[in-house]
Amino acid sequence: MPALTMGRAVGALLLAALLAAGAMLWAPARARAVDASSPFEKIVGRWVGEGRLGVRDTATEQVKCRVTYLVSGPADQLQQTIRCASGSGSIEVRSQVTHTAGKLTGTWTELVRNMNGELTGAVTPRGFRVSVKGEGLTANMDIVILGTKQVIEIQFINSSLIGLTLILDRG
Repeated sequence: MPALTMGRAVGALLLAALLAAGAMLWAPARARAVDASSPFEKIVGRWVGEGRLGVRDTATEQVKCRVTYLVSGPADQLQQTIRCASGSGSIEVRSQVTHTAGKLTGTWTELVRNMNGELTGAVTPRGFRVSVKGEGLTANMDIVILGTKQVIEIQFINSSLIGLTLILDRG
């Protein structure tokens, strides 16, 4: 599929995800019960879907992904795992996130390329917005939750990676 047409298809999927509505909150993989007032309550569990991965000096590729969120310790601590694969490679991100009074802190690691950094951010009305900074790594990540859909957008700055956009369903 030509890049322009694929870009339009991803744009259409993103638009569809942003317009999606629903209230299914099934979460099969809870490590502990999550307090209903926790911002993590709406994302805990397994999500699956696809998206696009941009790597510098190569064509953007379609990826299939699985994202898992588990609460550990108190309800204000979250483990995030993003695993994506394409025909020519993969990306795997693991984050440990703590929530305190609307602010997020923690660690963020991309295992395939051995990049890591400190995560800071905030809870937003529709999800989360974080920044990651470390030696050789600067990235911004937005997570938007709309009913049974989740959109993850990661923008890498000065990296071999350019970006990762995912549209996910509970799965």
